[in-house]
Amino acid sequence: QVQLVESGGGLVQAGGSLRLSCAASGRTFSNYVMGWFRQAPGKEREFVAHIRWSGGSTDYADSVKGRFTISRDNAKNTVYLQMNNLKPEDTAVYYCAADPTMSWRRVGVLGYWGQGTQVTVSS
Repeated sequence: QVQLVESGGGLVQAGGSLRLSCAASGRTFSNYVMGWFRQAPGKEREFVAHIRWSGGSTDYADSVKGRFTISRDNAKNTVYLQMNNLKPEDTAVYYCAADPTMSWRRVGVLGYWGQGTQVTVSS
């Protein structure tokens, strides 16, 4: 059974930092693209960042570029999202995802989702 389990969310003041973790299990993800998405209240889910498990190339949404860093630990089968200089507009539920390609920054029918973790940034 494939599982993506997020952790690390919480409440932080603007300008602060959080690190989200996504522990992956249940299959081999070495050929997958791992990503983070977020959904704020009343808004659609949006792409945040992704990283190729093999090779480590990354991609970021413009809104987080320079503030967020995605990384992976192959030995632990875990993907991280380091979030610095957080802003109130970063408040959302953050989801981990895995997809064979994550083309167009989207998760297709062969992809997987975690259950989400809440990040709240106070002003």
